[in-house]
Amino acid sequence: MKIPVSVNQQLPVVRVDEISSEDYAHRWLVEELWGAKSVGVIGGAPKCAKTWLGLDIALSVATGTACLGKYVVPEPGPVLIYLAEDSLPAVRGRVAGMARHRGTELSGVEIHVITAGSLRLDREPDRMRLLETTRRLRPRLLLLDPLVRLHGIDENNASEVAALLAYFRSLQRLLDVSVILVHHTRKNATGGAAAGLGLRGSSDIHAFGDSNLYLRRAKEHLVLSTEHRAAPASPPIYLALATTNPDMTHLEVIAQHRDRKQGSLEERILDVLGGGVVLTRARLRGCLAVKNERLGEVLESLEHSGRLCRTAAGWQRLG
Repeated sequence: MKIPVSVNQQLPVVRVDEISSEDYAHRWLVEELWGAKSVGVIGGAPKCAKTWLGLDIALSVATGTACLGKYVVPEPGPVLIYLAEDSLPAVRGRVAGMARHRGTELSGVEIHVITAGSLRLDREPDRMRLLETTRRLRPRLLLLDPLVRLHGIDENNASEVAALLAYFRSLQRLLDVSVILVHHTRKNATGGAAAGLGLRGSSDIHAFGDSNLYLRRAKEHLVLSTEHRAAPASPPIYLALATTNPDMTHLEVIAQHRDRKQGSLEERILDVLGGGVVLTRARLRGCLAVKNERLGEVLESLEHSGRLCRTAAGWQRLG
């Protein structure tokens, strides 16, 4: 049976040699921190300065000043933000203090703040309202903080999460905008290379990110680590919230972070599986960059000693 096809129903295609080679080159919104036209999360436990970091990036993109006084913004432009847990005066006060620290006037800064009382981006009409607002302002960056206040779905339901993340991806592709979602990690989440595994909810949230930033506390300081789909991670750095002058509160870089001497494979496995994380052997091998045979030996030893158990979903830490 012949099926009639309308030209309007066909998908757009391009021959591979007609694709601009420039599209493949990795470009930065903020060098080393966030890719241009990238989606992802700023993840961390509560009170880890995630909002401060998001606003620092927003101010840098809007003004062309260096993020954290260190990371260059190649092409500044307008920014659109929505902070669901902060009052409008608090948002103004934070941005004004950071701008004052940089010697920048707040007047004329191209940061546009969504003033709606709530946004439910798992349903219409709020999805369309955000799409049309972003289309009108054409920002280079859209910052939404925090993810949990933007929906009413079950964050552990992979299909519901995938549908929400698909909406953010469609914004990025339709409007060439970078999207940053501020999101919480689980309690006792691990740091370092496995930081993304500690994000709360479905693992799709971690896999979704083109660029991801993670904040965790290390005694009196914060450690910022990065993760990129198309570029190597930059070395972790120590940060602190500088509050000596309350009118110029800002995040500042203290030093490059140096991890303690790498522990044994047993310790590394237990660390990755902390906080209730369950991983298959293949995922563990990818996180730890270890030979499969050696990994199998250590997993078996940890299982016999009662520190790990093998479940249908993967390996799980006990105790």
